[in-house]
This record gives sequence, C-alpha cells and structure tokens, in this order.
Amino acid sequence: MLFNSLHFAIFFPIVVVGYFLLPNRVRWIWLLIASYYFYMAWIPIYVLLLIATTTISYISGLLIHKSKAENSRKLLLWGSIIINLGILFIFKYYNFFIDTIEIIYSTLGYQLILPYSKLLLPIGISFYTFQAISYIVDVYRKEVEPEKHLGIFALYVSFFPQLVAGPIERASSLIPQLKKESSFDFERISEGLKIMAWGLFKKVVVADRLGYISSYVFANPQAHEGPGLLLAMFFSSWQIYCDFSGYSDIAVGSAKVLGINLIQNFETPYFSSSFPELWRRWHISLMNWFRDYVFFPLGGSRFGVWQTCRNLLIVFTLSGLWHGANWTYVFWGFLMGLCLIMSLLTRDVRKNLVSTLGITKFPRFHKVSQILMTYSIFLFFGVPFRAEKISDVFYIWSHLWVGWSSPTRGLDFDDFVITLGMPTEQEFNTAVVALGLLILVEACKSSGISLKEKLEQRGILFRWSMYYLFLFLLAFYGVWNSSPFIYFQF
Repeated sequence: MLFNSLHFAIFFPIVVVGYFLLPNRVRWIWLLIASYYFYMAWIPIYVLLLIATTTISYISGLLIHKSKAENSRKLLLWGSIIINLGILFIFKYYNFFIDTIEIIYSTLGYQLILPYSKLLLPIGISFYTFQAISYIVDVYRKEVEPEKHLGIFALYVSFFPQLVAGPIERASSLIPQLKKESSFDFERISEGLKIMAWGLFKKVVVADRLGYISSYVFANPQAHEGPGLLLAMFFSSWQIYCDFSGYSDIAVGSAKVLGINLIQNFETPYFSSSFPELWRRWHISLMNWFRDYVFFPLGGSRFGVWQTCRNLLIVFTLSGLWHGANWTYVFWGFLMGLCLIMSLLTRDVRKNLVSTLGITKFPRFHKVSQILMTYSIFLFFGVPFRAEKISDVFYIWSHLWVGWSSPTRGLDFDDFVITLGMPTEQEFNTAVVALGLLILVEACKSSGISLKEKLEQRGILFRWSMYYLFLFLLAFYGVWNSSPFIYFQF
C-alpha cells in the first residue's frame, strides 16, 4: 500500500478512528492487524517472511536473555543474525551472487551456468531485517530487556508507518511507546497531519515531477550530452532526497497522529558544510545502525587514523550493498566512504588554507562555499546510485563537459526539456518552482528559521487560509499516479 494512493487515504482514517475508539489494552491488536494488512496489500504470501523474522528474533531474544553461558549467548546471537541475513540474502542477493560467480568464471575462461531465483524482492525486507537484528544485538549487550509479549514484539517489527522504508527504530524507543496509553490530542494530531502533508508535497509535487527527467536520462545516458546529463544529475539528487525524506515525513507524521514518536531521518543534509556533517544528517537511522552495529564493533576510531579509514570504508561499502544487489550501489558506497575519508584526512590542511587566504573573515561566504562544495562532490560521486551499469557512470562523468557550445542543440529550451523526458513545458516550470520553494524552506530550516513557527504565530484566519491553499495546491499540482517510493526497492 502506497502512502500516495487512494487505498491509504481510506485505510489511515479507519485505523486512526478505530485506534482511539478502542480501549488501550487492545489497541496493539488493532495496530498489528492494520500493519499486517498494510504489508499484505502488496504480495500477501510474503507476510510469512515478516512472521518468520518476528518469530526467530522473538525466541532468540528470550533465549539469549535466559542463557548464562557466554558461548551459548554468542551462538544464539550469531545463529539468529545468520538466519535473518540468510533470508535477506536469498530474496535480495542470491541472483547478484550468481551473476558475480558466473562473471568470474567467464573471465577465467570457463563457462558456468547456475540456477537463478525467480522470487520477487519483498517490500521493505532490508528495513525490518535490520530492525530485528538491532533488537537481538541490544538484548545480547543487555541494553534492553527482551520483550515477553509476542504481540507487542510483532507490532515493533511490523508497525506500518515505518515498516517498508524506515526509519529503522530501536526497541528501547519504540516498544515502550507501543505499550503506553495515548489520548486524543488535537494539537498533536494536527501536527502529525501537517508533517504528512509536507511529506506528500515532497513526493508527489517535487520528487515525481523531477523524476520525469532523471529517470528518462539515466535509463539511456548515451543519448544525452553535458547539459542534459548535469540537469538529470541535479534533478535526481533532489528527487531521491524528496522521495525518501517525503516517505519518512509521512511515516513520522502518521505515527505522531497515533501518539508515537519516530526518529527524524533527515536534517536538511544538502545544507551541510562538510561530508561528515552530511552523513550525520542523511538517512540518520541507517547510518546510526551501521555506526553502532558495524563501525564500533570493528574498533571505531579507537586504534588510529588508518584503522578508522579502513572501518569507514567497510561501513560505507556495506551501506552501498544494503541499498541494492548491483555493483553500482557497491561502487557508490565505496566512493562515499572515500569522500568521507578524504574529508577527514584533509581537514587540518583545508582549515589552514582558508585561514591563510583570509576566507574566515567572511563567515557567510565561507559557509556558503562549504555547502556548495560538499553538495557538488556528493552530486558528482552520487551518479552510481542512479546509474544502471558501471559503464553508464563513466560515460556520464566523461561527457559532462560535452555539448556546452550548443547546450540545447538548436532547439528551443521548451523542446529541449521535452527531449529529456519532461512531458510539457508547464510541467518543467512547475517542477522548478516547487523545487525552489522546497530549497527555500530547507535553507531557512538549516539557518534556524522555522517558517512553520512563524506561520503559527499569525492569526487563525490567515493560518487556516494558508493550510487550505497548500492542500489545494497539493491536490492540483501533485502527480497522483501512485508511483512507488524509490526506497521500496531496498
């Protein structure tokens, strides 16, 4: 079930009304039924995988807590992790593994034909698998008590707002909230609905409209030159951000309506002044997961610079693999790790350079230049994330400088954007205006200026006029074709 669908527009109010009409002691049952229905709206049989992950993790948590011998606890921990990752491997990475083996044999001059899986990738399997693993590890570390109530634990794994694309929640935060009584609070519900509406704006007005060009160009980059490729890269970066952060906003908002607070997954990452800052503000729940369950166990930054660089490279390469079973994602993760390492290694040199040049005397210019440099690097090395093949990546990089002498190839600009996949000139103009509005809001938020708070300080007539105007524009300018969220494939 998509957040941007009529199905969800009917489903969510029914869930909310039922939730607040029912007594607190049985609300978990209602939410669990709703969550399983939400998941089964795609491929019903795959709910068995969700149940399997839940059951394995639930039993493992109880057994790890009960066991006194450290060897037994470790055996249970790794057994549970291997089973959960094994399920993920079969459904997400098996064909990728087979392809890789066949390529290696072919390179060595041998022919090897292995059976391929015809199983479809279950929606959200990477997200709920990582959420289950975090619970098992936290129980092993004695950071949380194992949840004895199977129904509550099942709801923790399957809670519908964040089930298929996060945020990846920790048991210590989400499970207590699933147990507490939540009263009907108009202000909280209103706030949740506003967050949902802003998330929908990001998705259906901005992301889906930018996707016309980015999807078209990245599907066949060889048919385009520098201007079209650069515009597609720029649009793609904002499409991915708006699509995923839009989903996160809807998830956070819908949970807030129910009285549950989820982690904020994005904090204006494109206004970061350094690569480390960007990755602290991008997909926060996933990066925190890799930090706590991979980076720190590898030694973190405790054993010197080179070990830190190695650990960062491992983490980001694994992050790339988590995003998809394709070498483009692995390459993307590796490059992001290299960029972060270079940022850390050159930090003192860059600091001394800007001080010597006197740039620090102009703090606003310095800040803007840092933001633009960070975003430009992220934009350039982010190409593999969207490319279909490694060869496409190098084609785009090598042809960014081609075609600028006649950027529209003799066409009017309106015709030029249509050759890039935009349906009409009006659609392109709407995309630019909507993106400009979004960037303005993000820039204000990054600077500590809350436009929402300023609006709430105005009179009730003005505020509600703006709310209704926003809803009208959302309905009128939204691309309501129920297109899936990009991160559903992960």
